[in-house]
Amino acid sequence: MAESERTLRPKAVDSEKITINLGYVDLGHIDLLVEEGFYSNRTDFIRTAIRNQVDRHAEVVRQMVARKSVDLGLRHFTRADLEAVQAAGEMLDIRVLGLATIAQDVTPDLARSTIASLSVLGALHAPAAVKTALADRMR
Repeated sequence: MAESERTLRPKAVDSEKITINLGYVDLGHIDLLVEEGFYSNRTDFIRTAIRNQVDRHAEVVRQMVARKSVDLGLRHFTRADLEAVQAAGEMLDIRVLGLATIAQDVTPDLARSTIASLSVLGALHAPAAVKTALADRMR
């Protein structure tokens, strides 16, 4: 495949990059566990630690998700989805725990006319203009 073809395809996103600051002693402990073969690298350790904490609190999270009517996982909103909401004269209250995406062809006006509120625990991927248009509706 030619290099120009490769650059035109958007990269599939299945994670969000974060940055954390750790004390030297904690970092040393992680490095020791990696060196001894318990984990393949620092990232593997951190992901495992996060998953363990999420698992530890899984029941509480399930209860909160049910109580707050939150969509769990991935939720994608296409232009057609929002146009159907607009045609029905309705507004969406979007609550997502995970990843919420709004399609690249959604205009700021369409987003404002169909999304009453937007709350995302995790990550929101949307065009910059749409994020700006919805800024006053995000929690």
